[in-house]
Amino acid sequence: MATDIEIARATRLRPIAEIAARAGIPADALEPYGRYKAKVGLDFVRSVEDRPEGALVLVTGINPTPAGEGKTTTTIGLGDALNALGQRTLICLREPSLGPCFGLKGGATGGGRAQVAPMEEINLHFTGDFHAITAANNLLAAMVDNHLYWGNELGLDPRRITWRRAIDMNDRALRSIVTSLGGAANGFPREDGFDITVASEVMAVFCLARDFDDLRDRLGRMVVGTRRDGSMVRASDLKADGAMAALLRDALQPNLVQTLEGSPALVHGGPFANIAHGCNSLQATRLGMRLADIVVTEAGFGADLGGEKFLDIKCRVEKIAPSCAVVVATLRALKMHGGVAKSALGREDPAAVARGVVNLVRHVENMGKFGLPVLVALNRFTSDTDAEIAVVQEAMARLGTQAYLCTHWSDGAAGATDLARAVLERIGAHTARYHPLYPDEMKLAEKIRTIAREIYRAADVSLPPAVVKKLAAWEAAGFGHVPVCIAKTQYSFSADPTQLGAPEGHVLPVRDVRLSAGAGFVVAICGDIMTMPGLPRVPAAEAISLSADGLIDGLF
Repeated sequence: MATDIEIARATRLRPIAEIAARAGIPADALEPYGRYKAKVGLDFVRSVEDRPEGALVLVTGINPTPAGEGKTTTTIGLGDALNALGQRTLICLREPSLGPCFGLKGGATGGGRAQVAPMEEINLHFTGDFHAITAANNLLAAMVDNHLYWGNELGLDPRRITWRRAIDMNDRALRSIVTSLGGAANGFPREDGFDITVASEVMAVFCLARDFDDLRDRLGRMVVGTRRDGSMVRASDLKADGAMAALLRDALQPNLVQTLEGSPALVHGGPFANIAHGCNSLQATRLGMRLADIVVTEAGFGADLGGEKFLDIKCRVEKIAPSCAVVVATLRALKMHGGVAKSALGREDPAAVARGVVNLVRHVENMGKFGLPVLVALNRFTSDTDAEIAVVQEAMARLGTQAYLCTHWSDGAAGATDLARAVLERIGAHTARYHPLYPDEMKLAEKIRTIAREIYRAADVSLPPAVVKKLAAWEAAGFGHVPVCIAKTQYSFSADPTQLGAPEGHVLPVRDVRLSAGAGFVVAICGDIMTMPGLPRVPAAEAISLSADGLIDGLF
């Protein structure tokens, strides 16, 4: 069986200008990065702002397992299938991070015959957006320490600096560090740390910014720390916002690539969904909706994370109303949620599917709480049996929906045709009544509690006194209206990654909270989740190499 990268290399890609023309983007609006990828100029983006917007389809999934679910693959396959049915469709995805690419997860460009390309370039440095975000983050960090060195005119308390450095790589050794060692010439030693770039507030700001003015304004609002009296010091106080915006100028332009079947795809921005808000940029989504009749977009990890954040943060910020949601699952993953070991997934086990389907049921129910019609995409493996499929279909029928068997990994667009037709029916029925889960005016602690109870089915949340104090201070400072972004494990509805299936009655432990004043939300860090991941025992980097003719091997 051919690997993803072999399938990608065997496909003849079209010149990016041809893909742009298919999307309605003129050649003079492109800034090419080679033959097969380009940035779309913001002058063109602004020129289409008054166009009517097409329908938006959210693709999300069950809690991920080592068995795989295929959420990105389904997003691409569905987009290809809609285009094959004659619908003017554009795909919007996040950019991959180098951290999981060299760590555990691998690349993030889909798989089989449902990929975006050029696969190696997108998974590695792409157009340099993440490097620009990293540089902007670290420029601000350098200006914080430089301000302390030259007298600290703003009165920033070195013990209460909250701005951290960033790098786009998994490196647990950088989670907690001490900087400025080596003598007085190097500044004042203090505790510091790194987050992975996708968890940086600069990434969130970048993905939520409407234009250059909004970008600079959001960057300026970011809080770097407090004074002894508790008053906030912002990036604009350090006069860092202008230079940071300059570093991000080119990156803010959406990236255009293509699927293996020639569908246009905007791949732009990439916050993780377990530690950040998990959605591609507003720039790309809005542009796609103004160019296409249908935009298919993906939210990261399970619907309890990326899906909830897409609907409670991104859609709230920009008043976007999706037409429907697709929840992706596989029988193999449902068996794992039902207690089957990965090594035994190839054996028929309808009872295990019945135990694990509760995870899928809960995600479907949760998406319905936002007023969306929900469909299920069941990515089929050759080992799946009719008896196992029947368990899922019966469970979905009880919810008033249906699971559509998909084979786009092997068959491309043809393997997602049934799903595409069902999506078209839902869009045409105009039954979506999108609304966020909670109102702006709800207290911050209650917003966290609402997500925990309604989405995770927790009995309550645990808020230490220090967390309660921070939330109260932020509400007093005028931030009570912002949404919350829960940072927790992606593997479970609870904060315990070993609790598979559909646990309920647990308590969500909120360890800390961070104010992302520029992005416009509060991050609640739960359980043992880290904003700087570590590499696994056997990182993917060990299998990646460069051949004598310059081809990258081992990337998946």
